[in-house]
Amino acid sequence: MIVHPRISILFIIKDDDLSLQPLFAYLQSIPHIELTIKAKLPQDISQYDVIVTADTGSFADSHDHMRQFVHAGGGWLGLVSLSDSPLLQLFGAHPTPVGPICELRVMFKNSNHPRTKRLPAAIYLNSHYQSLEPTAEDTEIILYTDWHYRHSPVLVTRVAGDGRVACTTLQAYDDPAFQQILYRLLRELAGQPINDQTLGVGLLGYSPFIGKDHGMGVEATVGLALTAICDLNPERLIQAREDFPGVKIYDSSEALATDPDMDLVIICTPPHTHAQFSLAMMDSGKHVLCEKPLALNKKEAAAMVEMAERRKVHLSCHQNRRWDVDYLAIKQAIAEGLIGELFYMETFIGGFSHPCGYWHSHAEISGGTAFDWGGHYLDWVVSLIPDRVKTVIGTRHKRVWHDVTNADQERIQIRFAGGQEAEFLHSDIAALRKPKWYLLGTKGAIIGHWRDVTHYKIDPVLYYHEHHIPATEMLPDLTLHRRHPSGQIVAQKLAMPARQHYLLYNNLADHLLTGEPIMAPLEHSVLVVAILEAAARSAANGGAVEDLDG
Repeated sequence: MIVHPRISILFIIKDDDLSLQPLFAYLQSIPHIELTIKAKLPQDISQYDVIVTADTGSFADSHDHMRQFVHAGGGWLGLVSLSDSPLLQLFGAHPTPVGPICELRVMFKNSNHPRTKRLPAAIYLNSHYQSLEPTAEDTEIILYTDWHYRHSPVLVTRVAGDGRVACTTLQAYDDPAFQQILYRLLRELAGQPINDQTLGVGLLGYSPFIGKDHGMGVEATVGLALTAICDLNPERLIQAREDFPGVKIYDSSEALATDPDMDLVIICTPPHTHAQFSLAMMDSGKHVLCEKPLALNKKEAAAMVEMAERRKVHLSCHQNRRWDVDYLAIKQAIAEGLIGELFYMETFIGGFSHPCGYWHSHAEISGGTAFDWGGHYLDWVVSLIPDRVKTVIGTRHKRVWHDVTNADQERIQIRFAGGQEAEFLHSDIAALRKPKWYLLGTKGAIIGHWRDVTHYKIDPVLYYHEHHIPATEMLPDLTLHRRHPSGQIVAQKLAMPARQHYLLYNNLADHLLTGEPIMAPLEHSVLVVAILEAAARSAANGGAVEDLDG
């Protein structure tokens, strides 16, 4: 795995302060962050890179101690906690009186600074309004909020001796964008500022759809640059040149692996080659993003993980469906406790249509019916139910489509250590589809129905043309059902975030360039492979129970 320099952070907070817990959880998910939490400032603080104080206005008594720490090269982040008490002169700013709690539009003062890369131009935070008025000429404003037609600073920083200090009045510690900003600020305070580095990216395998989509995602991402494309098919290389003029073209993976301008390879080849090409690229010192599924069995996945650790390179799976807005809405609803504890869920995909004639329908190459969409759906399952998988049962039918080697239908049933159950069903012989989502919790349920959408375009001669949008790409109709104290079951539409494109590449660049957490952890992709392999064994043995604990 890629290694980032260790950062040791000491938080000084009151014992009963729970507001910072979401930020702590975020920082603790970053392997190179060493987080210590104390109620009082210890005498010896020399081993820390950054100290964060929650009640910064009360640190006047420790002025000399902290000033010496900062001037010697340390970092100090002061959080202003609902107080207009004066800050130490060291911070170069003083807080104004506390205003109301409201939604604040927060923006970067310098939107071209490297610390802003891949972050929104504006974020909306629910927080108390409180401005920071600069008191020193060298005070740098990082964030400001619009307030009564003026730009009010809410996060500032300045150099002090060999170190740096910063302070903020914002308190939205559960907001993902603000967490990213604070992490990047902590890096700066620790002497590890974000730079303008760009990673060269190569595509191994190019198709007019998947390959082009990857290329567009790379080109849309600050910090990534598409440098090379490789394929064995001359016609596809001609198409690649047309789609991405100026990109280097290779007709062998060996040549691609030696490209000195390429730091990251996206493996876009069929599943039965994922392990082979990933291992070769990582052995050449390249980071790897592999299409799903990560591999076809646990042995291949284990070899890939071992190679990444040995060569100290990044390995992850292309789980772009982690940013599907229906999944994000369900994840948020569960986090907010809207359905209580999730204990049962079903997911479905399919219909009644002839399978494609490509390798996707050939089990020896694809792994089988469940390995395709199952690579995404099972990733959703293990993300939403983060408990240990105990047993797996797989069943399949082969009744209609005899010209392909994939099964017509495959079902995977999972039981977790805590008793939770999940089911994934992929059917190519379902004349009536099941809902995409069906989740039961201890307080409510969520159901997600497929939506079939057809777009019509008027034609003056032929009257109209129609275009069907694949149901897999349309937002499902999500409904939350909860039991009211009256005994009635109340239904309401589930709120969904705005749809955005290519967020996986943003997250990947954040991870590789700044060390921020990857949204789809490698261990989840490895677990998905283990479930798929166990389900295939179970189906081959008539639906026998496969124990993943063994």
